[in-house]
Amino acid sequence: MKAPDREVWSKLVFDKLVNANVSLFSYVPDFGNTDIIKMADEHNETRTVLLTSEEEGIAVCAGADLVGQRGVVCMQSSGVGNCPNYLSLVKGGRFPMLMIVTMRGDYGEENHWQYPMGQAVIPILEAMGVLVIQVDREDELEHATEAAISAAYTGGQGVALVLSQKFLGAKAF
Repeated sequence: MKAPDREVWSKLVFDKLVNANVSLFSYVPDFGNTDIIKMADEHNETRTVLLTSEEEGIAVCAGADLVGQRGVVCMQSSGVGNCPNYLSLVKGGRFPMLMIVTMRGDYGEENHWQYPMGQAVIPILEAMGVLVIQVDREDELEHATEAAISAAYTGGQGVALVLSQKFLGAKAF
């Protein structure tokens, strides 16, 4: 199975986010989110925030919500391990949270160091009360993105749009 073109799927996700009035894109650099962040950098009505650690993105998005803005946190799956304490703010503070998580350590992974955190991502997110919407196939992406946006910004939930390696393709390192 060939992975979908990253530029094409990234544009679909970016456009859906912008159409939902997401204006703040916080991120820790990762190959999977490169195109989304590049589009946000180039767009006149969006802003990117480079993070030193993934949990900062949760606080940044909470602050955005407090001033009537919408934000998203983009990260690789290994960064989820940095977030549980901050994810408690999402539930306690009752603010919407959307994370886009690009997976490592699952389908087709060749780097054995990625497996422990890859296997822990969904259990950690669910334990912290985050709704997980996983994309395994290209034909799932559009509806999954819409569902994640709706659950976060209309439903007021913490949501993780998890892009699996079945969808992304496995990295060879």
